[in-house]
Amino acid sequence: MTRVRVLLADDQTLIRAGFAAIISSAADMEVVGEAIDGSDAVRQARSLRPDVVLMDIRMPGVDGIAACEQITTDPELTAVRVLVLTTFEQDDYVVDAMRAGASGFLGKGAAPDELLEAVRVVAAGDALLSPAATRAVIRQVRSASVRVEEDTSVFDTLTEREREMVVLAAAGLSNDEIAIRLVLSPLTVKTHVNRAMAKVGARDRAQLVVLAYRSGLVRPTD
Repeated sequence: MTRVRVLLADDQTLIRAGFAAIISSAADMEVVGEAIDGSDAVRQARSLRPDVVLMDIRMPGVDGIAACEQITTDPELTAVRVLVLTTFEQDDYVVDAMRAGASGFLGKGAAPDELLEAVRVVAAGDALLSPAATRAVIRQVRSASVRVEEDTSVFDTLTEREREMVVLAAAGLSNDEIAIRLVLSPLTVKTHVNRAMAKVGARDRAQLVVLAYRSGLVRPTD
């Protein structure tokens, strides 16, 4: 069985130890490295090529946002996904993390099984936004922190079904939840969402959500 290779990045030893214990408890995962700050995370990501980096935001020196951006913009690390973990599930951090290319955002208060599932989701190439993170995006749009361009032309190439998927994803629904609502299989939903991302040039679901709000396709009051 192929295991998901995880790199932990947090400046607190006890926090890393806790995450390592949780990750190691899963038969389908393994911890391949532990980084003490952002620059160390980038260095180890380049040398170890993990599937997922669990990245804290607040670290000395190079913080998690800057490290995330360095990893996601490195053409040699396109297969490496970043899952941001923080106790500060606040608006600015959420949007900044997604702009930096993070594939997921989860509060450190999440239960162990939620953390493991988040790693699996991100490793599979999907994106994960916690409900709090999705609400933060909406708040940012409402406060104009995310500029609304009032131009949905970027979505013109999407089919009606794909646009529907984008709207529901922007509402914070998972593929399984969208499948239930539209009476489709989760695989069908995933296919439509992935096609939508490819057509609009979104790296992952998180960026697709931000683009949907920024373009005006979806509004906070919808």
